[in-house]
Amino acid sequence: MTFRLPLPDRPGLVASDVDGTLLGHGERISARTRDAVLSVVDSGTPFVLATGRPPRWIAPVVDGLGYAPLAVCANGAVLYDPASDRVLDASTLDVDTLVWLSDLISSLMPGAGLAAERVGASAHDAATPQFVSSPDYRHAWLNPDDTAVSSDEVLAAPAVKLLVRLAGATSHSMVEALAPHVAGKADITYSTDNGLVELSAPGVTKASGLLRLAEVTGLEAASVTAFGDMPNDIPMLSLAQHGVAVGNAHPEAKAAADEVTDTNSDDGVAKVLERWWS
Repeated sequence: MTFRLPLPDRPGLVASDVDGTLLGHGERISARTRDAVLSVVDSGTPFVLATGRPPRWIAPVVDGLGYAPLAVCANGAVLYDPASDRVLDASTLDVDTLVWLSDLISSLMPGAGLAAERVGASAHDAATPQFVSSPDYRHAWLNPDDTAVSSDEVLAAPAVKLLVRLAGATSHSMVEALAPHVAGKADITYSTDNGLVELSAPGVTKASGLLRLAEVTGLEAASVTAFGDMPNDIPMLSLAQHGVAVGNAHPEAKAAADEVTDTNSDDGVAKVLERWWS
């Protein structure tokens, strides 16, 4: 079931999550969704991505849209311009905090594996290993592009995200176990309930990333309409003047939204945008 509140005036900025939201069947952008996004852009209204993906995973989205939007990546930790392949800004967990978090995770979640997402000057900065994982890290998705290193090496450089994987657990239960202990040290969230949580620097969320993007680029952050599907989208949905959850969204994301549209596979994002840009 979907619900709608009356639409506010046409937004001054549109921000969308990628996986489970903008992407539909086969993790592709449908022609209808692409056309709706390009109508937004053609009108002069900025359209940006706000995703847990790192910059190196933005190119397929750009290809699908036929347009290179600015991107808030790594759940708000990285601002990336795919048109110039340039990282504009990054917020990182420092080495001391990574070590502290590792010790805490070892005590609370025996058997959990760790991985670190790092960022350089561009999406594929050869000087910076982008994604490093410990030997006991078990991936939550197919075809990972990590570099396997020692557990100590995972913690040896600042990271935009520390990923914690505990096979057999739910991500929600992991957040419940860790969140009381990391307050003030890191922000914790998840974008899949498959035993994977993601830790970022304190205060870093998709909402903070959007505000920082507006500051860095001069975009107007007022009257935002945002689309999402998972708990990592909740801060952005709450920040937005009009927050929209897709029909396949996590119940907590739906509860945070002003509107629930159709699913990602049924062009839920496009159907809302078309009510302004038809």
